Amino acid sequence: MIGARVREYRKARGLTMSELADRAGVAKSYLSAIERDLQSNPSIQFLEKIASVLDVNMNALLKDASAEDEAAALDDEWQQLISEAMNSGVSKEEFRDFLEYNKWKMKQK
Repeated sequence: MIGARVREYRKARGLTMSELADRAGVAKSYLSAIERDLQSNPSIQFLEKIASVLDVNMNALLKDASAEDEAAALDDEWQQLISEAMNSGVSKEEFRDFLEYNKWKMKQK
């Protein structure tokens, strides 16, 4: 899953786990846990750092790439909103809660 894709991109770039961890500024032990799927829910900030070093879109780490996925990729405005949320410190859980609240609110109307 995510770990397998991180490992695949890392190896394709010819990087060791230590090199990727150092360049991304993340703990090698955490990266190892991700790659071995011991940790399956990495933070957005972690994925952003790894994706940057691997020179891939974060979506490539989150799901299998295919022509259909590429066509459905997030447009620039959504990418900007996601980046703003990440940079402001909004966690995935907080963002999910916000979405759930809005779904509930719309059903109430």
